[in-house]
Amino acid sequence: MNTVAGVLDSLTKEGELYEKLSDNSVRCYACAHRCLIRPGKRGICKVRFNQEGILRVPYGYVAGLQVDPIEKKPYFHFLPGSDALTFGMLGCDFHCEFCQNYVTSQFLRDPASNLSTNYVRRIAPEQVVKFAIDSGAKVIASSYNEPLITSEWSLAIFKLANEVGLKCAYVSNGNATPEVLQYLRPYLSGYKIDLKTMQDKQYRRIGGVLRNVLDSIKLAYQMGYWVEVVTLVIPGFNDSIEELMDAARFLISVSPDIPWHVTAYHPDYKMSSPPATPVSTLIRAVEIGQEVGLHYVYAGNIVGRVKDYESTFCPHCQTILIKRYGYTIQEYHITSEGKCPKCGTRIAGVWTNDPQSVQVGGWGMPRALF
Repeated sequence: MNTVAGVLDSLTKEGELYEKLSDNSVRCYACAHRCLIRPGKRGICKVRFNQEGILRVPYGYVAGLQVDPIEKKPYFHFLPGSDALTFGMLGCDFHCEFCQNYVTSQFLRDPASNLSTNYVRRIAPEQVVKFAIDSGAKVIASSYNEPLITSEWSLAIFKLANEVGLKCAYVSNGNATPEVLQYLRPYLSGYKIDLKTMQDKQYRRIGGVLRNVLDSIKLAYQMGYWVEVVTLVIPGFNDSIEELMDAARFLISVSPDIPWHVTAYHPDYKMSSPPATPVSTLIRAVEIGQEVGLHYVYAGNIVGRVKDYESTFCPHCQTILIKRYGYTIQEYHITSEGKCPKCGTRIAGVWTNDPQSVQVGGWGMPRALF
């Protein structure tokens, strides 16, 4: 139990998102890889493993726990101005070379990430929810690693969170299955999905399949999740006009009301080049989304340099509804009924029924708890 794997394997329980097969093998369906895991072996995520015919899954710890502005996730139409108690575990079912959370996501895949066990803290679901209440958060979010592969742990927290009136959200790569989306739906409201590229060959390069992510976006929306989609725009990887147009066209085929965040890449992890995304590329991406007909397109990660593309406007009369600067809300005008105050158009999203309670003018800053 002194190895890094042993430390984490001691913090597990029997999973719920799997089926038992012959010869003690198991089939996991927490993510779209649907790993067939033989006894003594691990799934692609490295943190779900077969112990004598039982699927063991992460439980009872966090590797990150802090209060973030909900806009950092990013969610712009899900209780904007709120704080989100954000927790994460270890592991991922992708291996993106540009990952900005590789220390937690690439556990047991990249030796450099194994130092993340130093961040592990045992904790009970009740304690996580208490932290949220004490901090004044209105949302509990699972992020930092891929939440799909730790869904049993998330569900234990979300059940308690719902009982005290907190909303729950995922920040995910979208490599989901219908089974895991159905499992989470009674307790999970928000589902942020990364649409990394519209090229299947590029998805396979990072360990995924494009169709699985597109299907997850469609299904999550149809199931009533509040869905927001993020594309990290990387020069030479996914920034062509044709590809950005394809992404926007796909999203509008699901709903023009899905917010699309196009965000700036910077060199990180194993991708030291190309250089960071130019502002002009982000602005072009926003304009493509608007040209296609999406109602809400935002540019992120370059604060104050992307015109008004951090702010929310009424899609009918163009009245400014939420003026933002980075994570900070400077103006908030959506009514308690979730409508534009000028023309009465209903604005898609999850809104507070008490607009006066929205934090306006203060800097939204993360607050680490561990």
